Amino acid sequence: MSEQVPAVIGGVVGGILLLVLIGIAVYLFWKKACLQAAYEELTSPSSPTDKLVGLQEPGICHSSSSVHPPNSSRTRSVPFIIPPKFHKEALTDMTNGEQIQDDSDLYVTPNSGPRSSFHSLAGAYLVGAINPDLYKFPEDKSETDFPEGCIGRLWFSVEYEQESEKLLISLIKVRKLQPPSSSCCPFVKIYLLPDERRYLQSKIKRKNLNPQFDENFVFQVSSNTLYQRTLKFCVYHVDKQKKHIFVGQVMFPLKKETLSSDNKVVIWKDLETETLEPPSEHGDIQFSLSYNDYLGRLTVVVLRARGLRIQNDRQVTSVSVKVSLMNRNQFIKSKRTSAALGSPDPLYNETFSFKVDQQELETASLSLSVIQNGEGSETSSLGRVIVGPFMYTRGKELEHWNEMISKPKELVKRWHALAVST
Repeated sequence: MSEQVPAVIGGVVGGILLLVLIGIAVYLFWKKACLQAAYEELTSPSSPTDKLVGLQEPGICHSSSSVHPPNSSRTRSVPFIIPPKFHKEALTDMTNGEQIQDDSDLYVTPNSGPRSSFHSLAGAYLVGAINPDLYKFPEDKSETDFPEGCIGRLWFSVEYEQESEKLLISLIKVRKLQPPSSSCCPFVKIYLLPDERRYLQSKIKRKNLNPQFDENFVFQVSSNTLYQRTLKFCVYHVDKQKKHIFVGQVMFPLKKETLSSDNKVVIWKDLETETLEPPSEHGDIQFSLSYNDYLGRLTVVVLRARGLRIQNDRQVTSVSVKVSLMNRNQFIKSKRTSAALGSPDPLYNETFSFKVDQQELETASLSLSVIQNGEGSETSSLGRVIVGPFMYTRGKELEHWNEMISKPKELVKRWHALAVST
């Protein structure tokens, strides 16, 4: 009896497991049959009405109620289709006879009514498409349109910091330089006129007719006098003998409207040849300097003067130029031109030579005084000019001296304004 109990329990458990397996199999079979029926309903062919609508209005999505009968238990999803290009005839019909596009135009969205503002502004493009004509910037012709006879064009920008009273200048580039030789090594000097004693200088660009500088410079200038100042850009070329040859200049008067904006505006101007400036307040004198390092001789050629303020209250009037050599502010030697009678623009063209060792060039200087001679020994000074090293001079006078040293045995000619000591 005890041996039959396990056998009975095993049979009952086995029967239960068999019934469970049969139930699972029946459920899976039923589920598969239901899914197959649903799939056949979804993939059933569309009615002729569907085909007709699709042919008449391609690319337009209709609701399911316009396609399926009311008793349909499931709505049919319509896939997204990229609209094909419309033919000219179809567009003519849809726009009441108005022709919108040619065969070469891009896709458009049909409109049953009159054309909207979208069509007039963006052309025949789909909603969401990019019209490149709306994003075109004006063509920059500043580097292509050069006038005839142009000797170069300079780009720069100017800003002014009100709180720190700093004038910020960005020297950007120079294009299409016309140097006196085939190769060009340009650099730029920047002045803030009327002060010509101080200038800022860029780096030298070797063998480049279209130099790119991208350098920044700062002038300290009060806001009270800012708009009476003028920026002057002078472009020079350095030749093989290290001589500085003037190429052209740009004058830019500072105005309120050009500095009031917070945005940096790039300005370009064509280079101009150096123009003859009007006479200064007390007149000008022109002379040449030359130094022979082999002989140790300093040569001065007094050429002419102009705009002199001659006192006409004397019966006999003549003007001469006194050239004095100084060393450490001590008088060494002087020479004098012949007297020119009664002319505010006298012509001399006289040459003088002084013995100066090369070591003394750092401490020596020249003083040229224009003197009016009266009756007897009465004389009066109309003005003078001092040229020499950095110890004594600045501006054009210092440049003249340095250029003389850099060009040995060559006459360097320049105009200088006369100054009257008070």
